[in-house]
Amino acid sequence: MVQQFSSDSALSDGRRDAAATGGSQTAPAAEPEPVFQPKHPWYAFATPTIGRAVRHASRLLHHGGSALPGKVVERIDPGFLARTLSSLPYGVVLVSGTNGKTTTTRMVASMLSDMGLRVFTNPTGSNFTRGVVSSLLTQVSAFGHLHADIAVLELDEAYAVHFVRQVRPRYALLLNVMRDQLDRFGEIDNTARLLAHVARATTGTVVLNREDPRIARLAEQVQPGVQVRYFGLSQALRSYFPSDDDMHNTDMHDADMHDADKQTPAAADTEPHDTAKARSAGTHAPDRLTADVTLTRVGDHEATYRIADRDIATSVRLEGVYNLFNAAAAATIVRAVTADTPQGVASDDALIASLSHVTPAFGRGETISVNGTPVELLLVKNPMGFRLSLASFPPAGHDTMIIINDEYADGRDMSWLWDVDFTGLRDTGVAAVSGTRAWDMALRLEYDQVPVKHVDTDVEQAVADFVAADPTTPKRIYCTYTAMLRTRAKLSHITNVADAGVGR
Repeated sequence: MVQQFSSDSALSDGRRDAAATGGSQTAPAAEPEPVFQPKHPWYAFATPTIGRAVRHASRLLHHGGSALPGKVVERIDPGFLARTLSSLPYGVVLVSGTNGKTTTTRMVASMLSDMGLRVFTNPTGSNFTRGVVSSLLTQVSAFGHLHADIAVLELDEAYAVHFVRQVRPRYALLLNVMRDQLDRFGEIDNTARLLAHVARATTGTVVLNREDPRIARLAEQVQPGVQVRYFGLSQALRSYFPSDDDMHNTDMHDADMHDADKQTPAAADTEPHDTAKARSAGTHAPDRLTADVTLTRVGDHEATYRIADRDIATSVRLEGVYNLFNAAAAATIVRAVTADTPQGVASDDALIASLSHVTPAFGRGETISVNGTPVELLLVKNPMGFRLSLASFPPAGHDTMIIINDEYADGRDMSWLWDVDFTGLRDTGVAAVSGTRAWDMALRLEYDQVPVKHVDTDVEQAVADFVAADPTTPKRIYCTYTAMLRTRAKLSHITNVADAGVGR
């Protein structure tokens, strides 16, 4: 029997999974759920035209958001997404996880393009299914044909459940599980359960983070005949990229020691005692798993990767040490995809050379010039991401601004700010704090004895004042997702800002 369901009902199932309580283990492996069979209504020929008309009207009315056309199309033609993607010769690469989805998706798409494949992707970071549909509407022909060989799609963890019930990905890249938007997903074991749906639904290759125990365990969820590959870190680098458990153990250790000046985990030189003990006991033994691509050394815009027992060094244009690890993930999935093409797996040197050319995704280390002054935008949305950003970008020589919003896309629960160590900003202070939760952020900084010069809940005015002050000093803005969109929109009225498809 053909299974029919609406977008809302499928999403509700994903939210129920996220809200459910559970232990640290993922659900037992099971047969994939029945695949949604897309209808082809008589008016399907008009779907692209209708969607584009909605997009055009939305932009004329300055509604901005990239997902509205997709929302409309999902209502009038629920089968459009599955029907369109089913025509791709190499199927779909689905990228999900808590941190790094947008930049990693950008890397994978760029590298596959360099390998000669025609790639469709959702470049705006609108990672709900309706965002993917909106991106499709910009690429399909008038009759709905997509001129591409493969799709590389970033999906929010909960919406990935909805997506795989419509489209079975041929490849899945699952990055990590961190405490993020607890008001939406619940505890992180529930987030891992969401990603287990993706692992079970994937038909070709699943690539997993060897260093994240919850992600590595998803190998148990894949179906017979599906290949599992891993990306990983050398032993020397594991303390620079802690898992959620590592970070929690470090926080507990710090609290026991009452050491307020201790460095953040991202900058630590040794593993927390509890974590090292757990690993030696075998509860998390990543070295027992062979990684296709291993990050072995990091530097200033440079890294070394071990592939097939050979170290390959490269320069990179990406910002932030955490993106060097994401690059190992991207290289692993690209190796898997190219192995399935007639040309065979791409040479390792070609892969790493391609990686060196990838530029940051919008709002993820993106630099915008305002009257000759560089203004860098850094997305922050959970404690691990914020910690790694602060560790990767020393504040000296920059004016710093923090903008915190609590809209739905940001997560309503901002208590995670108390899990971030801001003491590294004490010497330079923060020039401005803004957003709907500006005063909460200012209070958090006060507890870490970080001076704050100015607090203003009006994002647009605060951004304008910040970039205009002291034009000889480079600027850096840490912001949540909706704050980043509003910041880019404001900057677009001051200077030239590349249109990422999210409106102005």
